[in-house]
Amino acid sequence: MTDLSRIVAVCPGTYDPVTEGHLDIIRRAAGLFQQVVVGVVAHSPRKDTLLTAEERLTFLEDSLGGSDNIRVEIFDILLVDFARKWGARALVKGLRAISDFEYEFQMAQLNRKLAPDLETVYLMASPEYSFLSSSGVKEIAKYGGKVDDLVPPAVAARLAELFS
Repeated sequence: MTDLSRIVAVCPGTYDPVTEGHLDIIRRAAGLFQQVVVGVVAHSPRKDTLLTAEERLTFLEDSLGGSDNIRVEIFDILLVDFARKWGARALVKGLRAISDFEYEFQMAQLNRKLAPDLETVYLMASPEYSFLSSSGVKEIAKYGGKVDDLVPPAVAARLAELFS
């Protein structure tokens, strides 16, 4: 039996923008693992990002400040290579609904093919965040809606600036 408190885990994502749901998953992972490396995808092959990688990193660092076992890094290589760079043995992903599972299941199988020693661990979204997505936050902000309770204050301010 493996002691999770001795394992490094990676929480990858675009975090465009980081939401309270992302932060919840990261903090919960930090309570399970020795170290959590939050991997900020520099350039997503699936979608264009609104915020720069540096902005996303800064918002995460500011929001997670004070956590001794959380580190935030930008990456632009295969996820499994990024995980190996940090000596990680687990990838942590959040799941909100069945629709998330289908995509995440495919990615987990591809990652297992590339790195059989790397486990994917899923944490279910807390009920208050089960509806929350970065794309939904951007759409609300774009049309002048209030996102203050969905994202950290600095992110809400930046979205208001971008969509003013």
